[in-house]
Amino acid sequence: MGQDDERLSAAIERLTDPERLAEAELTVARAAPELQRVLAAALSEGGWFGESHEAETLKAATVPDPEGRVAAVRTLLAEEARMGMMVGVAVGWALKDELTNTEDPKGEG
Repeated sequence: MGQDDERLSAAIERLTDPERLAEAELTVARAAPELQRVLAAALSEGGWFGESHEAETLKAATVPDPEGRVAAVRTLLAEEARMGMMVGVAVGWALKDELTNTEDPKGEG
């Protein structure tokens, strides 16, 4: 495991501290409306909620077998949650980079 991987693992481990996570949750809660807009734009631009998503939603909702329909909807919801979390993490990472970029806040070199 490289030094960066070790630092990442240690940082993730520190997030299990309830006080550290609570501070992060408060920060996110304050920024939630703006972050929601950025997340929605990122998901939209990535094609995650376009025509293919609509088709998958319709497909899951119209499975003839009730048990199969519930399973398909659950799968779709789980995939949406995973994708939202992954894109959300990417947005958070980019936001952290923006907040720590003190040399050039506009990102112009």
